[in-house]
Amino acid sequence: MPLTITVQDRIATVTLNRPQAYNSFDMEMRTEMQAAWRRLRSDDDIWVAIITGAGDKAFSTGSDLKNSLPSQRSFASQQYGSEPVPTFLGDLHLVDKPVIAAINGYAVGGGLELALACDIRLCSDNASFSLSEVKIGSIPGGGGTQRLVRAIGMSDAMLMLLSGDRIDAAEALRIGLVSRVTAQVDLLEQANGLARRIAANAPLAVRAVKRVAYQGLDVPLQHGLAMERQVFGLLYSSADRIEGRQAFSEKRPPVYRGE
Repeated sequence: MPLTITVQDRIATVTLNRPQAYNSFDMEMRTEMQAAWRRLRSDDDIWVAIITGAGDKAFSTGSDLKNSLPSQRSFASQQYGSEPVPTFLGDLHLVDKPVIAAINGYAVGGGLELALACDIRLCSDNASFSLSEVKIGSIPGGGGTQRLVRAIGMSDAMLMLLSGDRIDAAEALRIGLVSRVTAQVDLLEQANGLARRIAANAPLAVRAVKRVAYQGLDVPLQHGLAMERQVFGLLYSSADRIEGRQAFSEKRPPVYRGE
């Protein structure tokens, strides 16, 4: 299968599974990715997700140009027809649960755009990153021009976007594209450790933090503060918040239920 999902201890690990093709996206994988994002969103047994690539060479190199023939349909029919062409990101942006990218090797083109759509990015020390579409007369079409600027700031983003040059893990860490760099052999262990720490927190609060943080990017500060206050009030009487305060006073680990 070009994509696998395993769930353990409320953590879903989504693995792009075409290592022989650097985990590039063919049409079958795109379809399975759509289903995976829907499952992350709707499955109550999943509280945190990790996305990674199979093998030791690539997270993903984006679209498989050898096995993804150009559509014969017009762009309008692809977007608004009865059977829209599946994109690799699809509904990932609708997933309120935290999503961690464990980037093991190349993250270029659509692979980097997928990583940018995740909330936290960790990478191995052999990882490299680029959005090189300008070198072939195109632009990033999966959110790269928008998410990269928001992730690392205008100057560093424009340097990558306009040159198409590749950067290594150390440079990615320096400019804030990733949060941590680790040895490849330790990458999934580090990602799972982080996922477990997040999954130990109150799930409604975690999801609310994610939603408010992203929504706040699109509004003035005062509107964002008002949203934050409203969500604080919504969670105030939740069972999980009460459990958290009781557990703290009783010096025991809290047992959260998402209620």
